[in-house]
Amino acid sequence: MTESAGPKRPKAAAKAPSKDTARPEASADSPRLPPREAAVEALMRLAAEQPWNDIEIGDVAREAGLSLAELRELYPSKGAILGGLARIIDRKVLAEDGADLADEPARERLFDVLMRRLDAMAPYKPALRRISYALRGDPLSLLALNGVFLNSHRYMLAAAGIDSEGPLGRIKLQGLVVAFGRVTETWLEDDDPALARTMARLDRELRNGERFMERAEDARRLSAPLRALGRALLERRPSRRDRQRDESEESDPAAAI
Repeated sequence: MTESAGPKRPKAAAKAPSKDTARPEASADSPRLPPREAAVEALMRLAAEQPWNDIEIGDVAREAGLSLAELRELYPSKGAILGGLARIIDRKVLAEDGADLADEPARERLFDVLMRRLDAMAPYKPALRRISYALRGDPLSLLALNGVFLNSHRYMLAAAGIDSEGPLGRIKLQGLVVAFGRVTETWLEDDDPALARTMARLDRELRNGERFMERAEDARRLSAPLRALGRALLERRPSRRDRQRDESEESDPAAAI
């Protein structure tokens, strides 16, 4: 992918959300969903039609065909049900085979994985748009959801063959959560079936993240001698327990025997 050619999906075009997927509908002819998925789908149907803060737990239970006791065993809150949605999206993305991208650069692999994630999110777009607007002024909810997104994107990096362990891995993971959040904001407002604006934003965020991680890698290499010196000094420095033992021996008359 070059700057002049613009972002594109490495192997497949972006899927356009159809009218049939604009709102997740319950069908009398469709097989009954497992209770956890039924609760998620119920919340998404309600959120597509009414303000997030107007939806009560009892509404979700009725829409899902569950009792309050059954729903309580599954999820403690609406936010937890959103976590259930994230896991459903994770499974859909991870179930797809990305082996044909194994020889592509890391940025291309991650671009494809994240576009597949947006494809999986498409049926819930109207609901997610409403939820996003409602939660923008709720920092505590956003902080809680950040943990959910960290878990999801750890698997997105793994699907792209990118490590997420160690100090730099944690920076990479949190950076991806922030970057994908920005991409999602663009996606929620992008009604173009080709998702040109969304792909351009994703390409830009990944390039920026790639440059940032290169600088972080350079800084880590340059600081390696200082870190080694610091560890050596700490190893030579007597521990508090050793100092306390030495002091007690000096004050103990029996130490002179």
